[in-house]
Formats: sequence, C-alpha cells, structure tokens
Amino acid sequence: MAEPVVMPKLAMGHTEGQVIEWLVRDGDWVDRGQPVMVVETEKVAYECEAPDSGFFHHGLELDVTVPVGTTVAWLAATDEELAEFQAEQPAVAPAVPEAEAPPVSAVPAPAAVTVPSVTEGLVAATAGPARTRSGKIKISPVAKKYARQHALDATRLVGTGPGGRIVKRDVDQALSAREAASLARVEVPPAQMIAGKRVRASLPLKGMRKAIADHMVHSLTVAAQLSHMGEIDMTEMIRLRKTLLQKEEEIGLRITYTDLFVLVLAKAVQYVPLANSSLVGDEIKIWEDINIGIAVALEIDEYQSGLIVPVVKDAGNKSLVEISRTVRDLTSRAREGKLTPVDVDGGTITLSNVGQFAPGWSVSTPIINQPESVIVQPGGIFDKPLAVDGQVVIRPIMTLSITFDHRVLDGVPISKFYIKIKELIENPAFLHL
Repeated sequence: MAEPVVMPKLAMGHTEGQVIEWLVRDGDWVDRGQPVMVVETEKVAYECEAPDSGFFHHGLELDVTVPVGTTVAWLAATDEELAEFQAEQPAVAPAVPEAEAPPVSAVPAPAAVTVPSVTEGLVAATAGPARTRSGKIKISPVAKKYARQHALDATRLVGTGPGGRIVKRDVDQALSAREAASLARVEVPPAQMIAGKRVRASLPLKGMRKAIADHMVHSLTVAAQLSHMGEIDMTEMIRLRKTLLQKEEEIGLRITYTDLFVLVLAKAVQYVPLANSSLVGDEIKIWEDINIGIAVALEIDEYQSGLIVPVVKDAGNKSLVEISRTVRDLTSRAREGKLTPVDVDGGTITLSNVGQFAPGWSVSTPIINQPESVIVQPGGIFDKPLAVDGQVVIRPIMTLSITFDHRVLDGVPISKFYIKIKELIENPAFLHL
C-alpha cells in the first residue's frame, strides 16, 4: 500500500506550511533520505527528504497552505502500485515551480513581437535530465547552487557535460531562454489600467513576501513601538576594523562591522538585561540566553526581495572570531536557501545593519521582530563636522536607531542601552572588559 508523505512539523509553533517546489518528478523512484520537495513555513524554505524509498507521487498543488500532518505526496512500492494509485489519485501539481514562469509585465508595444524558439536547454514535460542508478540528477555542485539561486528546477534541464551531467553553462542557457520567453509574445496586449494608471507588473502576495507582510502587520498591531535615535562617532571602531583586516590572514577571517556590532550588542545587553526580553502573556520574561538575530536581505529578481533573520545563539559567550564564523555561515546559507527552522528560532534581540545599503545620513524606524522587545539598526557612516575640545573637526559618524516595545521598556532603560552601545563603539577597548 502506498505510504503517505505529510507536511512535517519543522519547529516549535509550526502549524502549517506549503510545498513550493517538487525536487523530483511525479513517478520518479526516490531513495530514503533523498530531498524530494521544498516546504516553506513562515520563516524558511526547507528541503524535505523522503521518509522511505519508493515511487514518488505528487498529491498536492504547489503554494497551497495546509496544516502540519496533511498528506502532500505518496510513496508507492512498485510500478503496478504507482500506476493504480495514479489512476485513482492523479498528480495535481507540476514539477516546475511558479518561478519558472514569472509574472509578465504588462507594457504597451507598437507592434507584435516574434522571436526564435527559446526552449533549448529546457526539456519537454515527458523528458528529464540524466540520472544516477539511484535516481539522483547528475548535476555539478556549482550548477546546482546556481540553479537554486535563480529558482530554476534542475529536473527540467538538459545536461551537456560528461554523461549528460548538468553544468553551469546549461543553467546559463536555461536562464537566457527564460528571460527571452518572458519578453516574447506573438501579440502584446495593451497595458492594464487601474484608476487611470498603467500596470507595469503584478506580483502575487504569497510565500515569503506574504509571511513578511503578515509578520510586520502583526508586530505593529500587538506592540507599542517607539524609536530612539542618535549619532555615534565611528573613529575608533574604524581604526579597530582596519587593524583586524590587516590581521585577516592570521585570524583566518575577514571581520565585518556586523560581526563587531553583534559583539557590542551582546555586551550592552549584559549591562541592560531588560533589552533582552519578551512579553509572554502577562509576564515580562528576561532571557538568560543572548540570541541575536541578524536581518539578511535576499534579492530575488528585479521586483522581488525578501528578508530572513537567522540567529547567532549564545552570542554573550562567543568571542569575536566565533561570532564572525557564525554570522558568515548563517548569512551564506540564508542566501543559498539552506537555513533550517532551528537557525531562525530562539532570537531574543535583532540587529538590522542597513549601513552598507544606506550610505550617508539616514535614520529609519525598524519594526520589532516579534516576540522580541528590541531591534537595533545601525545606519550609514558619513563625515560630519563636530566640536571636539573647542575645535571643529571632521569625524566619521554613524546613525543608530533602536525600536523598542514601550509595554516592556521605558525611556530610561532604553537610553542606558543606547549610551552603552555608543560607549562600546566609541571605545572598543572596553569590549575586552
């Protein structure tokens, strides 16, 4: 009898999810432990493995949200069982994610457009790439990573490498075909008009974008949010980082400002523990663990972006080098789509370093990452004239925004927190104390 594959419970509090990509075609033989689908929860997209070996049968449409424990696919033991099962329950979801056919911008054109066939490099629905005896796709690690970054389904590619292996040039060719396909139309319709305005593109609010939208609205609804802002002299911190960069080969890591800010926050929280807290029911829980979330921006395409917050666990007991290794690993896996639910759970305070994206003077009001009570956002660094010891000097200044939950903290403790952060950044030697 066919074995059900259910929507897994990936973390505490995880109640529902959706299959956003099938990693194998309907009817493919899969081995136990082989990645077969990508499940997206509120926080991460996660590759799920087959619980057993068998012929894999899709049992759910892509992008449909279902509760944990719902059957989303089936495993048949034999060809005959698969055939019988497919006759009774035909597959309802294609093996190609929606990203393969992105929304088409509705723009006016003076005439019809005709282009050559752009299907070269993509296989027909009945074909597939070369596979090993175990059924795994023959694809180089570089090509696999590259295809994932561009939301290409590897099961729809044709390999030109040795033995039909998919290599990077095959992914490049498929990307070119997809781009051309999105622009090519035998007849281009007129632009959609809404309230007298032309529509350039329509993007569905779903997946990560919807999760972000829901999470931000929820945060603003449940918390009394207020922001504290200031400017910090970065002279000594810049000097420290330059020294660390000179020691890069000896250290074995390139220390970033984000690494340094994580260390600063960990030290400042020890001075003002209330900044590391959450309102749980009718109690304010001050956390012993200092788990600092790092906001990571994800660039998907011209119109779409994302945001995810992996967590540096136990940052208060980590050295700068340990923090740097952890941040580098989490950031890399975040952008490759390889974070697990454990990587994004358990945060107690968040750092959102937008300085690299917002040069010059800039201040914003970040939204608290629930159920935390504080989020800290360093801004850009810019030169500014200051009065120092009766003299006007030019100093590198960084803006800093702290949004806090006024239900949990008042102005005095958050001011102490800001002052401690400022002290540690302007006097980084104190980080050793």
